[in-house]
Amino acid sequence: MSDMMAPDNPVLKLIVDLAKETSVTDPIDWSELNITEDQAYVMMATHVLEMQLDDLTSRAIIAKLLVENFILNLKILGKQ
Repeated sequence: MSDMMAPDNPVLKLIVDLAKETSVTDPIDWSELNITEDQAYVMMATHVLEMQLDDLTSRAIIAKLLVENFILNLKILGKQ
């Protein structure tokens, strides 16, 4: 049995690597969280690989995530 947090699937590793590239412009302070950056990315990439996606579903998921991220950023800015 492989460790879920060790991406041994090449597609999973590629998704994680590509997703992490975007964090350069939107850094997260991982020291405040109870999960590591690698654990979070592998966990979410694993969920993505398990989804049955088509183009429309993928776009809907992306839109939902962008809206959630936008709202969270607005909340964070409002607290500063």
